[in-house]
Amino acid sequence: MKKIIVAIDGHSSCGKSTMAKDLAREVGYVYIDTGAMYRAVTLFAMQHDLFAPDGSVLAEQLEQLMPQVQVSFKLDPETNLPLTQLNGTTVESEIRGMAVSSHVSAIAALPFVRRAMTEQQQRMGSEKGIVMDGRDIGTVVFPQAELKIFVTASARVRAQRRYDELTAKGQTVNFDEILKNVEERDYIDSHRAVAPLRQSPDALLLDNSDLTIAEQKEWLMEQFKARTASAPL
Repeated sequence: MKKIIVAIDGHSSCGKSTMAKDLAREVGYVYIDTGAMYRAVTLFAMQHDLFAPDGSVLAEQLEQLMPQVQVSFKLDPETNLPLTQLNGTTVESEIRGMAVSSHVSAIAALPFVRRAMTEQQQRMGSEKGIVMDGRDIGTVVFPQAELKIFVTASARVRAQRRYDELTAKGQTVNFDEILKNVEERDYIDSHRAVAPLRQSPDALLLDNSDLTIAEQKEWLMEQFKARTASAPL
C-alpha cells in the first residue's frame, strides 16, 4: 500500500492533534504537530524578551535570532508520541500554557517564521507516511497531500475543551479569558497576510462540535482507508 500525506488543518482547540496522533499511531505513520513548532518559537521569543509591553513582537530582533531557533521532536518511549524540543531541550509542558497561547498567533503571522517552519515541515514529509496538523498544511506546506481534512467546532465548545484540558493539568484558568483567546486566535489566523487559515477546496470538512473522540476517530479512519485504497502505487 502506497504511503500518503495526511494534512489536518483547522481552528485552534478543535481536536486536530488528538485526531492526528490517534491516526498516526493506528496506521504506523509519523505524527508532526506543526502548532507545537510555532509555540516553540513563541517560547523562544518570550525567553529573549522579544515582546513589547503592548504584546507586539519585536520582529527585527527575532528575525536576527531565528538561525538560533532549532525545533525538533523526540519520541517519548512511554507514549510513543513526539515531545517538542527547543534547541535540544524538551519544552512540551511549557508551550501548552496560556502565556504561549496568548502570543503564538502573532508569532505565526510573521513571514520569516512561517518560511523557516514550512521548510522544516516539508523536509519532514519528503518521504510521505506522515500525519501533520496545523493551519496551512493542505494549502501551503503540502498542497499535494492525498488526504486533507479541515476541522472546526464552535468557539464555545473549543474554549470548554481547552478549559477542561488545562484544569486537568492542575492549572488555574478563567473560561472567559480562554474563550476570548480562542476568538482572537481565529481572527488573527484567518486574516494574516501570509498563509491565512482557510479550507483547501479539496479538503473534507469535519465539524466535530457534537462528536466524541471515538466517533471522529472512526470517521477519520474511514477517510484514510478510502484514500490509501485509491492512491496510485
